[in-house]
Amino acid sequence: MLDLTASNPTQCGFTYDGAGILAALGDRAALVYDPEPRGMLRAREAVCAYYAARGAAVDPQQIFLTTGTSEAYSWLFRLLCDAGDEVLIAQPSYPLFDFLAQIEDVRLVAYPLVYDHGWQIDFAGLRERITARTKAIAVVHPNNPTGHYTKAAERRELERICAEHGLALVVDEVFLDSFAEGESPLCGHNDSAEGKSFAVGEQPCLTFVLSGISKIAALPQMKVAWILAMGPEGERRAALDRLEVVADTFLSMNAPVQCALPVWLAGCGTVQKLIRARTRGNLQNLDQILLRNLPVTRLEVEAGWYAVLRVPALERDEDLAVRLLEERGVYVHPGSFFGFGGAGWLVVSLLTSEEEFRRGMEEVCAEFGAR
Repeated sequence: MLDLTASNPTQCGFTYDGAGILAALGDRAALVYDPEPRGMLRAREAVCAYYAARGAAVDPQQIFLTTGTSEAYSWLFRLLCDAGDEVLIAQPSYPLFDFLAQIEDVRLVAYPLVYDHGWQIDFAGLRERITARTKAIAVVHPNNPTGHYTKAAERRELERICAEHGLALVVDEVFLDSFAEGESPLCGHNDSAEGKSFAVGEQPCLTFVLSGISKIAALPQMKVAWILAMGPEGERRAALDRLEVVADTFLSMNAPVQCALPVWLAGCGTVQKLIRARTRGNLQNLDQILLRNLPVTRLEVEAGWYAVLRVPALERDEDLAVRLLEERGVYVHPGSFFGFGGAGWLVVSLLTSEEEFRRGMEEVCAEFGAR
């Protein structure tokens, strides 16, 4: 089977500094139990250094460490919502959010991303979905799986809407460093760079920036993420006080990974380069295959680990994906898995090894070339 859905970097053939990663867990400071709801200070300072390298000045007191961004979302749903309240989130998007919201008795309402020479937010559609029960707008920057970076003008409009309606803005930036098309500058050093973190600049509304080492350092098994609270001082301080109660109730972070976080963040650049080289190589291979005038095209990829394919809408995406698996031994995501409307969408991972990716896409395109 040729797996074009691979999203676990630890199983995609990348070279890790295994000795260094594990050695960082051996800090003897982890033997002392000193509970801190926000997380160990030196671990939060390492997160501050990560943002400083991207042009953002962050105080450790603004940061809460969590065991993954899923827990971060869970805490924010508890912070912002009562049962039955609503959070707006873009679609297409990763389906995990639906389960997280259901567990917290929160209703997710999808607002549309549209594709027209690139992805963009449909703000008219977003505004139509705001109700008295809406408490927050969530944006994944860049989006998964579309790779859409929230542009500067889009950020301003999101902040304007949140300020106007008294909503919080939740920004998931786990893929921020995963440029795909060509070489992009590290965002924050260039004011015109599209991939700049929402932590850079002013935040006119209550804003929570989420990220973690699952994607930044390609270490999903280590379960370290964070919430960065920003925005107007009064709202931010009130949110931090309430969030501390949530964090202190669970104290879910374990000491060894907190001690190791500064080392892991300091070394994340090496694996990021490997991943960017892999995604660029697979996109180049894909474009070479698609030069054959096949009825298959790919959408623009600004960042992330996936490519979205447009294929003839001759059957349901799920049926096509099953047939490709059964008849050609190729495993792909149907677009409906991510909330794409209508038929004719497939999503493939750019993390797959280049040889396997090439062979898999040859089979996918042969399916349509044979018709």
